[in-house]
Amino acid sequence: MDTVLKGMDPASSFSTRPLSPATWNDFAALVEANNGVWGGCWCMGFHPEGVGKGHTVEGNRLAKRAHVDRGTVHQILVYEGDQCLGWCQYGSPLELPNIQNPKTYAKGLGEMPDWRIGCIFTGSRHRRRGVARAALGAALGAIQDAGGGLVEAYPEQIEGRPPQRGAYFHTGTTDLFEEFGFERDRKIAMWRWVMRLRIKS
Repeated sequence: MDTVLKGMDPASSFSTRPLSPATWNDFAALVEANNGVWGGCWCMGFHPEGVGKGHTVEGNRLAKRAHVDRGTVHQILVYEGDQCLGWCQYGSPLELPNIQNPKTYAKGLGEMPDWRIGCIFTGSRHRRRGVARAALGAALGAIQDAGGGLVEAYPEQIEGRPPQRGAYFHTGTTDLFEEFGFERDRKIAMWRWVMRLRIKS
């Protein structure tokens, strides 16, 4: 699985586990320690319910827990010891239908992906340590174990743009995905790309 493993750090001290009823409390503790994630989305933005107007923090939390209980969420949690530090969300387009810039995305769509990478999040106290890299690598490994296919992501370009002071790119950066072999397919916003990688089972 060279396309997946080439971005991994074999010396990493992190471990990974899927988000499930058994790991919900670890996930919830990280979310609550980070203001509900972007003010209370609870990583619901890509799910069918979405976030924003008409949604509440508590409603988002309950919706996320319902997805976990139903098994309609795929999310890899990164741990150091027993502490959850971050995650990578992934799933089918049916499971994760909401992406930014959908009209522009649809105009250039040729082949529909089998999988989407959604949110990549690292707790504010644990950034710049490779948590996102570990999360993405484990998510791609899980996708391969599930049969592989065409994987799509929507990261932001950081080269050539002014410094984004205090910014956090919740879909990752193009540089990170390029480490794992993703290629830029097309732009859907000034700094946002569709990037793709085909993984064999």
